[in-house]
Amino acid sequence: MNKKGMLVILSAPSGCGKDTVFKALCKRRNDIVESVSATTRAPRDGEVDGVNYYFKTVGEFEKMIANNGLLEYAKYNNCYYGTPVDGVQSAVDAGKVCFLIIEVQGAQSIMKMCPDAVSIFLLPPSMEVLEHRLRKRETNSPDDIKNRIDIAESEIKIAPLYKYNVVNDSLEDAVDEINEIINKELEAQNA
Repeated sequence: MNKKGMLVILSAPSGCGKDTVFKALCKRRNDIVESVSATTRAPRDGEVDGVNYYFKTVGEFEKMIANNGLLEYAKYNNCYYGTPVDGVQSAVDAGKVCFLIIEVQGAQSIMKMCPDAVSIFLLPPSMEVLEHRLRKRETNSPDDIKNRIDIAESEIKIAPLYKYNVVNDSLEDAVDEINEIINKELEAQNA
């Protein structure tokens, strides 16, 4: 019998290290894939269709919406962004652990549509640590940092809606904890 994969939703406020945690998990496991989003924005230099995004025309994207071909979508800065159903379903059917690294609004939509998805919210150890991490980036203005902290505070209020909350105080510990969650969920699902 083929083991079934699963869908994992990973959300976190800006600066909590979700991309770093995901990359570290990928080095540890060979069954993880990241869902590729679709967008109507133009490709940036070096971006590859089907790798970074599926680049679509507005007409193609709206057809995907009409045909229920997206788990979720949103319009941001006059461009559509969304998660194609086919890519996620193919990965799960192939026994992969398909990660959606997604903001909380999109995550809530997917949790409603896919109640079996494993949802993980990555938290900072404290708001002070989060602010320090954002300042360390040196790419954010003081106003941008304040705005990101305000957004983080509102996103953290939604964390209890996720099945798991993981504090990213130490990269190694956070990766260990998420790895254990994946193992536990796969074992329960394939029992």
